[in-house]
Amino acid sequence: MSVMPPDASPIPVLQHPRHRLNDMIHSPVRLSIMAALASADQAEFGFVRDAIEVSDSVLSKQVTILESAGYVKVVKGYVGKRPRTWLGLTRAGRTALIEHMAALRAISSQLVPDV
Repeated sequence: MSVMPPDASPIPVLQHPRHRLNDMIHSPVRLSIMAALASADQAEFGFVRDAIEVSDSVLSKQVTILESAGYVKVVKGYVGKRPRTWLGLTRAGRTALIEHMAALRAISSQLVPDV
């Protein structure tokens, strides 16, 4: 039998799926980047920029945040003499995206249809 001090309350178990959302991915632009990269090993920076309809500076800033979190890898190189940047999800990034999307599906499954 466990005894709790009278002023202590049990730690609540967080069960609502919103608690499983990943704040790093939840930003609309970062979620769009992750989703755009999910179907390929890597994609060229310009392709991702055009696909999610943001400027170079916005994409660069958000990719830096995702790279710092370990979710996106950035590879720089050349095609001929032109510099290019390729982006890809890391294993941790792919896992984080899958878990985030599962939490979104769980939240949306709780919606009550209009009557």
